[in-house]
Formats: sequence, structure tokens, C-alpha cells
Amino acid sequence: MTPQHKAYGLIGQSLAHSFSMDFFNQKFVAEEIDAEYINFELESVSSLMSVLSEYPNLSGLNVTTPFKEEVMSLLDELDPSATSVGAVNVIKIARTPDGRLHKLKGYNTDMIGFKKTVEPLVDGTMTRALVLGTGGASKAVSLALQQLGVEVTFVSRKKSATTTTYEELTKQMMHDHKIIVNTTPLGTYPHIAACPDIPYRFITSGHLCYDLVYNPSETTFMKRAAQQGARAKNGLEMLLLQAFESYRIWTDD
Repeated sequence: MTPQHKAYGLIGQSLAHSFSMDFFNQKFVAEEIDAEYINFELESVSSLMSVLSEYPNLSGLNVTTPFKEEVMSLLDELDPSATSVGAVNVIKIARTPDGRLHKLKGYNTDMIGFKKTVEPLVDGTMTRALVLGTGGASKAVSLALQQLGVEVTFVSRKKSATTTTYEELTKQMMHDHKIIVNTTPLGTYPHIAACPDIPYRFITSGHLCYDLVYNPSETTFMKRAAQQGARAKNGLEMLLLQAFESYRIWTDD
């Protein structure tokens, strides 16, 4: 390992399905970049500081479920992209010349990634959206949709002042909300048979059903939506867009 060797990585739980490690390591080899990308499966976000100590060349991290919100309290600074969404999926690690930790700054690239990939698919009939899930990714999706002029309703297993429940989804609600976005991990490999419990029979050819899950490439949520004639899209393009932006943040001096 050379002094210039950089390490980047992903923190989260159950990362076997993740695309990021292969993507970045292939990129580093192809572009002859002296760097590596490592998956860090953590039981608790509090283990982050141990990871930073163990890997003094670690220069940047991606953050995934379930730490996008929890990690914010451990950071020294938040970019406006993170504060506006209320979640972090990219951490830039600044170190002193001798490798000591100097500053951790959080960013959110999910919002821009989702907005760029969904914008060409949204037409004038799509003025309302159901966002399935209430985690960090759902906040980025909601903000992007609102910027596109789409009204958002959050759907969760638990009723609250700001959410509706899956059981409350009626035919009329499904008709009124022409965009449905799954931000939950349901359907992710290896649990590919799982999917959000929505009334798929009310989906039509006028719906856009977007799944942030990208492994498998066609989830059960997407299959069931497509069977009703809806347009279905997975989260791979969003992931690629946010990955490009992550690397720009890490390497922008």
C-alpha cells in the first residue's frame, strides 16, 4: 500500500446485495486509480469511529440503510443537500497530513440522482405520488418530487400525522396518485419474493412505479405493476448517478 493509496467504502447492514463495491473497484482498476472500496457491515452506527481509526487511508463513505439519519449526529458539518433532505448518504473524510481525522462532512446525493432519472418519466397527469416507506431515502425522493411539482403522500406500516397506512390505500387513492415509489428494502436480494403490500389491482397503464431496489433488476413490485400495464423502473440509474456524484465529492479539493 502506497502513501497515496485511498480507501472508500459503504456502511450499512446486510450489504451482500450492494452494487457499489464492484462498481468502484472496477472503476479504480480501469482508470488505474490507486484506491479500493470496502463494504463495512455494522451492527450499530456508533461503530463508525472504530472503522475510521482502523482505516487511516479511508477518505470517503457511502451510507445506506438503516444509518442515513442516525449518522448525522456523528458528523462535524452538513452540506445543504443533507440538511434539506434530513439524511446523509455520502461522507467526505478530511484528514491531517499525518492521517489523523480532521473533519467529517455529510452530503445527500440521493435527491439529485432520483430527480435526474425520474424527471423524464413524469408527465402532466402525474401530480400526486405515493412514497412507500419513511426512511432516509424517502425524504430525498419526496423532495425531488416536490421540486417537480408533485404532491407526496407517505405510506407506512404505522399511522401518524404525516403518513397513511397500507391498509388505508383505496381504489380512489391509487387512481389519484399516478406515481408510486418504493423506498423500502422489500424485494431486495435474496428476499426477492417480497414486495410492498399495496392494492396492485388498482394500478393502471397511467401509473409510473419506481423501485429504488436494483438487485434484482426486476423486483416483484415492478413485475406486479407491469402486469397491470404500468411503467416500471428500478433504482440502478439513480445509484449510478449518485455514485458518480459521490466520487466527485470525495475527490474535489
